[in-house]
Formats: sequence, structure tokens, C-alpha cells
Amino acid sequence: MRRYDVDSIRIIALILLIFYHISISFQRWALEISFIKNDATLEFLWIFMMLINIWRIPILFIVSGMGVYFAMERRNWKELLDDRTLRIFLPLIFGSIFIYPICPIIFNIYYKKPIFYFPFPGHLWFLINIYFYVLIFLPIFNYLKNNPNNLISNFVINIRKFPLAIIFILGFPIVISTILINPKDFPAFAFTTHGFIIGFICFFNGFLFVSIKKYFWDSITKIKFQTLFIAIILYIIRLANLINNESQNEPLISSLLIINALTAFEATNWILSILGFSAKYLNKPSKLLAYLTSSVYTVYIVHMPIQFLFSALIFRLNINTSLKLVMILIATYSISFLIFEIIKNIRYLKVLFGMKNKTLK
Repeated sequence: MRRYDVDSIRIIALILLIFYHISISFQRWALEISFIKNDATLEFLWIFMMLINIWRIPILFIVSGMGVYFAMERRNWKELLDDRTLRIFLPLIFGSIFIYPICPIIFNIYYKKPIFYFPFPGHLWFLINIYFYVLIFLPIFNYLKNNPNNLISNFVINIRKFPLAIIFILGFPIVISTILINPKDFPAFAFTTHGFIIGFICFFNGFLFVSIKKYFWDSITKIKFQTLFIAIILYIIRLANLINNESQNEPLISSLLIINALTAFEATNWILSILGFSAKYLNKPSKLLAYLTSSVYTVYIVHMPIQFLFSALIFRLNINTSLKLVMILIATYSISFLIFEIIKNIRYLKVLFGMKNKTLK
């Protein structure tokens, strides 16, 4: 049975990621990670970006694990591996060679630096993780699928009388791994041991949760307000600590270990709250959902060089900074969807952008 809420979460996460990437260009540290920077910044954006940056990637790993379970209902393990190779590994290789390398070229032209070409995944980095997770977990997932009364699934099902226990099933390993690694910056998931392990945990739990079906969905629906409340409180604490720190006062919490542990638990509650509200309100089909389900992956793959191109063009204009943000948002999203419309009709090209054989007409 298809879960439309899982499709919705994936769409929302990828659309927010594009907005997140664009907002980086309006932060004072954009150049540090090789984003074209506007002279004037929009620091207030980071209040919202800071809210989503601790869960935007982990929730993608969650829904990716869920997606593997749904795929295994229709395919054997060999067919699933073939499908994930076509839809993840092939776009990763293609994007690393032909899509992302355009970005540093535009960056260097804008800042009048020597132009070079170097294959690199860039914004597609998380596809590396997902493909590795598929390879690592496929034998385990195949066992769990063929043995539904396994010990792990039964344990999760048996605690359904205590829905809040779901928080600890997901949150405990995330918090413990974060404490052990103690990353300097929790949202730094790309190409880090911290990010790989968080993704590892989330990917496995995504498969496990959806495999117990209604027991999981009933639990997260019941606790959606509790997890939202916990997440908001922890976000306020994290924000207050950052504001205090940047105003050169003594931070509320000075220990990086404690900050990381609280942030990991906050991320867990955001994820479960989003899953709970989505299960309640978004598990329904629509034409818009069908269109976005088929298009958003391709849109995400192509958006980065488009964003860089319009940043290079628009940042030169002597106009209001907020207007520049709106113009880049509109240009990036609209041109990315236009490219999808073109590519979906080219049989041998669409597979390079992760499209299924049958795309929406």
C-alpha cells in the first residue's frame, strides 16, 4: 500500500533543501563553502534555516529506508539493487561529472579566478550514503522481509502500548553516536563520519518503522503534539544559546557535548513530529503530489548550477537584497522544473536524472 505522506515528506525535504542552498548565499560565511555571496546579507533567514538544518538530511535517510521497504514488496533483492543502481548510483555519477562541476566554474568566473574542471558530487553527496546503505543493509532487509516475526520487529510492535517509546528507539542511537563523535557542527552531515552514522541509523529505522506498518503510524500520530512541543522547546534553547554566544555574552550552555546531545534529541523529535503530522494530514493522493513525486528528484539534481548562474547575474544588480532573494528563488525553481519538463520526454536522457521509465505526461 502506497504511503502518500512519505512521498510528501520527500518532496518537502528536497524543496526545502533548495531554499536552504539559496539562503546560504545571503549569509556572511557563504564564501567559506564556495557559494557565491551577495554583498548585503539577510541574517534573519538563518533563524528558519537553523530550525530545519538539523533534520532536513536525516529525514531524507528515513524516507529512503522506507522507500526500500516499499520497493521490496514488489521486487526481489536483485531487482531492488538494479533499481537503486539506476535511480541513485547512475544519477550520482552523471551529476558528479556533468552537473555539479558547473558550479565552481561559474563561481570562479564571477570572482575572476582561474577556471578549472573537477568531477565532484557536491549537493548530490547524500546519494553516495544512500547507495552504500542499500549495499550494506540489503541482506539484513531481505531477512527481515522474509521473516516478519523477527526479534527486532516484534520488540518494536510489543511496545506499541507506549507510543513515546518510539522517540527513544530512534533518538537513543542518534544521541549516543553524536556524543561519541561530538561533531564541531551537528548539521555538518556531508562527507563526515557523523553524517554517515546518523544516516546509517535513520536509514535502518526508516525500513524498520514502515515494516511494522500500522503500529508505527498509529504511534507517531498519537505523539505528534508531544514531539512537536519537545522539538520547539529544544530549538528555543539552541537559538537562545546561539544569540547569547554571538552577542559576546556567556553562552547559556558552554559544553559542546551537551549542545550536541540536545540537538540530536531535538532533531529526533522534529523528525517524528513531521512524520506524525504527515501521517495524519498528508496521506492522500492528488494530481499535484503525483507531479511533484515524479519531478522533485530531477529538479533537485539540476538546481545547483541554475542557482549559481542566477546568483552571478542577479547579485550584480543594484536592487533590494530581499528582492534578489525572491528573484533567485523564482528563477531557480522555475527553470529547474522547465528542465524536468524537457528531460522527461527524452527517453535515453531521463534515466541519467533518476526518472523512472514511466514519467508523468
